[in-house]
Amino acid sequence: MTELSVLDFATIPEGSSAGEALHATAALASHAEQLGYRRFWMAEHHAMPGIASSAVSVCLAHVGNATSTIRIGSGGIMLPNHNPFVIAEQFGTLDALFPGRVDLGLGRAPGADRRIGQALRKDIHGAAEAFPQDVVELRALFAGDPRLTLQATPGAGADVEMWILGSSLFGAQLAAALGMPYAFAAHFAPAALDDALAIYRERFTPSGQCAKPHVMVAANAFAAETEEDAFYHASSMDQSFVALRTGTPGKMPPPVRGYRESLPPQARAMMEATRSVSAIGNRAQVRQSLETIIKRTGADELILSGSSFDPRDRSRSLEIIQDACRDL
Repeated sequence: MTELSVLDFATIPEGSSAGEALHATAALASHAEQLGYRRFWMAEHHAMPGIASSAVSVCLAHVGNATSTIRIGSGGIMLPNHNPFVIAEQFGTLDALFPGRVDLGLGRAPGADRRIGQALRKDIHGAAEAFPQDVVELRALFAGDPRLTLQATPGAGADVEMWILGSSLFGAQLAAALGMPYAFAAHFAPAALDDALAIYRERFTPSGQCAKPHVMVAANAFAAETEEDAFYHASSMDQSFVALRTGTPGKMPPPVRGYRESLPPQARAMMEATRSVSAIGNRAQVRQSLETIIKRTGADELILSGSSFDPRDRSRSLEIIQDACRDL
């Protein structure tokens, strides 16, 4: 059976604050745990007015305190922005607080434009080139490799489940070479999905972490009692996506009925292409769409993205999806 998880950005709606968004995220994580979702991941984004999850490890500590069994993790940490030793300490600390529940998904992209590299005092391009070596270093830090000149405390010996994230063939190749689980970001960049998964599975080398390939696919998912209501609530997410792609990001706007139909043809085509791996609709429609994604990808897990202006609408969406997909 394919397991379902939740991807969250601590989205800040118009008229709300980062604090309110983070409290809503903790409540959503608790609700997802009660519903039986496997993981609750948060994504690193910087300098975006509508996203409060820039400090992922801090956010995960907040979510961890609001939950007790669901796995918590990064979807992901953009490693070129960071020093591997500091990430080992941060996620080693999370493991000390929430033992056996912590995931570390690692991405190669910076998560924002080049100004972030300047603000972080980082050569983002050079750090991205060093991504494979930094992943290997992180694994050694968690393993407490005695060849290291300095051990991370907390960190050494931590039971942190590491993942490679990607939206291109590079991440698939690296995850396969290192024998790590692989998560593909089809919720915003689905073009290379099939090729990346094929390469990952064909080239996979077993490791102490994974004896065989393990795939997670990120998909957009929003369910409501009717198809019309589902697209209505999802329109806030759609508006935010279009604003980001057109260089005008902001807080999440309220929903608009018929939003997709109101877009100019070029903008609508762009959205439909980038949102092609999605499940939006009523109970039966969402189940059918997710089943199609599973059949297409053979995914071991799906992680669902689907922000809403009113957090209660996403909570209800997760209820409908879990109930509809229990036996997928």
